[in-house]
Amino acid sequence: MQARPMSLQEPDRDQTPSQWEKLERKENRLWLHSLLLLLILAGALAISAWGKLREVPQHFGAVPIGIVVLVALFGVYAWKEKREISELRGFVRGLQQGSSVPPTEKQIEQLLDLVSRSQHGYRDLIDSLDHVVFTISLDGGIQLVNRRFVEILSLPFPAVVHHPLEEFISEPTREEAEHGLARFLERRCWTGVMRVRLARTGEVRYFSCILNAVVREGQVTGISGLAADVTAQRESEARFTELFDTLQEGVYFSTPEGRLLEVNPALVRMLGYETKEEVLAIGAQDLYLDAAERKRHVAELGKLGVLREREITLKRKDGSPVRCLDSSTGVRDSSGRLVRFQGTLVDITQHLEIKKRLREEQEFVRRLIDSLPDAIVVLDTDGQYTYVSPRIRDLSGFEPEELIGKKLGERIYPDDLPAVEDVFHRLTAGESVSGQVEYRTLQKNGSWCTFRANASPLFDDKGKITGVVASARDVTESRRLEQQLYQTEKLVAMGQMIAGVAHELNNPLTAIIGISDLLCGAAKDERTRHQTDLIHQQARRAAQIVQSLLAFSRPASAQRAPVKFDQVIRRSLQLHEHSLQQDQITVQFDPSPDLPYVDADANQLMQVFLNLLTNAEQAILEIRDHGQIRIHVEHSGSKVSATVEDDGPGIKPGILAGIFDPFFTTKRPGGGTGLGLTICLSIVKEHGGTIEVQTSPLGGALFRVVLPAVEEATALQPGVQTKSNAASSHTLSGHSILLVDDESSIRELVQESLSARGLAVDCVASSEDALERLASHSYDVIVCDFNLPGLNGEQLFSRLHSVRGSDYQHFIFITGELLDPKTIESFTQRGARILQKPFQLSELAALLREVFDSVPSRAS
Repeated sequence: MQARPMSLQEPDRDQTPSQWEKLERKENRLWLHSLLLLLILAGALAISAWGKLREVPQHFGAVPIGIVVLVALFGVYAWKEKREISELRGFVRGLQQGSSVPPTEKQIEQLLDLVSRSQHGYRDLIDSLDHVVFTISLDGGIQLVNRRFVEILSLPFPAVVHHPLEEFISEPTREEAEHGLARFLERRCWTGVMRVRLARTGEVRYFSCILNAVVREGQVTGISGLAADVTAQRESEARFTELFDTLQEGVYFSTPEGRLLEVNPALVRMLGYETKEEVLAIGAQDLYLDAAERKRHVAELGKLGVLREREITLKRKDGSPVRCLDSSTGVRDSSGRLVRFQGTLVDITQHLEIKKRLREEQEFVRRLIDSLPDAIVVLDTDGQYTYVSPRIRDLSGFEPEELIGKKLGERIYPDDLPAVEDVFHRLTAGESVSGQVEYRTLQKNGSWCTFRANASPLFDDKGKITGVVASARDVTESRRLEQQLYQTEKLVAMGQMIAGVAHELNNPLTAIIGISDLLCGAAKDERTRHQTDLIHQQARRAAQIVQSLLAFSRPASAQRAPVKFDQVIRRSLQLHEHSLQQDQITVQFDPSPDLPYVDADANQLMQVFLNLLTNAEQAILEIRDHGQIRIHVEHSGSKVSATVEDDGPGIKPGILAGIFDPFFTTKRPGGGTGLGLTICLSIVKEHGGTIEVQTSPLGGALFRVVLPAVEEATALQPGVQTKSNAASSHTLSGHSILLVDDESSIRELVQESLSARGLAVDCVASSEDALERLASHSYDVIVCDFNLPGLNGEQLFSRLHSVRGSDYQHFIFITGELLDPKTIESFTQRGARILQKPFQLSELAALLREVFDSVPSRAS
């Protein structure tokens, strides 16, 4: 039979007297008092009757003494019987209290001796035992049994006594019993566990038996026995053994000194051994990877008695470490001495490795989320933030903890909230697998920024939607750039349109200016002269507006040029003059004299001042239908500054620091993009200057644009002539020119005006006609329109210059376009002059005189 893996320690005896002992003590005192009372009564009877007894015959005188002796003998007999009963009762009680422990052979002999010495009246004490008591003959006949025996068989006494044992028990068989009988007769005793099968029911039971030979006159005549039914205990042990062997956790029993008493198969596999014997042959301390850890473990277990889920490191057979979770208990004997350790071991090596990888993955995910330019947020189905990544701190100024538990939409712009909520509800309802939305949200500093969010539903392990995970990116700058690009593209398209319109206007304006000039000189009366002069002035004003439009619409040049602040502001006012007059806003422009030049792109500076003028106009109209704008330009040291102030409502101090931020606007939604001042700041910074804002003495806002000045500059672009800077005494007589222009009015006006000044003028409408004319004629100067249909003026100039070289180096372009400095410089280096349309005829005559000063006349 396999040894049990563990045994229970015998519980400590209770030192206090039990109820049985108390009862016996009371019964002893009662018996003692009864015997003393009986002796006293007998003595009193003898003494009281002594006088009368003396009168009776002599042979009755000894009667009192006999009565006393008789009472004394009865008391001794009763006391002896009482001791036997107490002894038997104590033995029975001991059997009942220790039924789980089989009685010893000595105890059985004492019981049989007591039974044999007891009278038949004490049979009920034997019947009260939970153990089976029996006596059988050597041939198997049942001679004596107690009540427990017949209860097991479910038969009455008469049906059992004097019947063969094999009639009630089928196992062990008669042959098996006879096989062991010879050895029993030799030793006359046997102790062990016997497997018994009942013949009537087939039920199998286990009994812990003590068998002794019944000897009469030196011969063994029978077998007497005491058997305890241990079936339940045996089944419990079997279940425990099965559980012990099938547990996935390792189980061990060891001594405090480190000797292993028992291990289960799971622990054998855990440590990499083949058999249990290999493990038991190793000391517990040798299984620890660190011997000091074993000492600490034993010390703590001895001190605390119990250790729960303590991590320890053991050593496998191949020397590799195995990390275990140990739960152990120290078992002590009745004296409190630690006699055994027992516990379970769970291999958590793989679990720890998984946890390590999980931590690494979590750290990777955390680092990845931290490095993303987007903020990652998680919301539950109620729209509350349950997770916010640290990136939100850079994007909005809020700490993640400040947003946890907050509701979606608390800081979203009201007009954008419906779109955000619609995407959220479609995701949580399972109607969409992803969604994208752009919205404006309030930052911690009070400004608005634009986010683009991409979101998808979040599922649990059962596939149920538990929330939404989203990534939000700040697209404020990209939106600003898109808006700026859109505005730039729109301005480019507008500039192309304006350039075309301006070019078309320049030709009729040139004719109007020239004709009005001629009419003014030929007028006979003052009224006609005044009206003609008025036409001339308005035509010149229109020409200035066209020049400003051309300057504003011209694409940005690759190189900056020296310009003056006051000239740029005047052009800006000309472009915005109609709107300001219509809104009854007066402009006070006060430039300082002798202003230095600044190195700048005039077109971009015009855009700055147009934005400032527009903002001032709109601010004034918010509070009244009229107002005033004051512009002042001054020079201080190496800086040139221009201030634009208005008498509008001004800017609140709380938002003054953020007005240059992208998309920051105080206008109602749709009233502005919030990019105007941002573009102004960008342009001024690119020019090396600054732009400041403060409250104006007029009550409105004051913007100051400051740029670095340049020491030397020319007021006019190289090669461009707009008027005669010096009078020339040279006459036009004796010289000839060829005018090439597709506008008949220009040809007619120039030919009439210059011919009157003694100049020989031939006119053609195209470059092709000019080449044909030049094949047979020579001219001192060729005056050619820059934009001609077919072969344009530049192509004509290049062809003549390549064929005839310096013969045609005196070439004057008249153009309605605003040419860039590089083109002008290229023509100047090759001897060409440029006259900007619209021009006065006197300006053309003056330019021709300058050319003729160095050119001898030619006959046509």
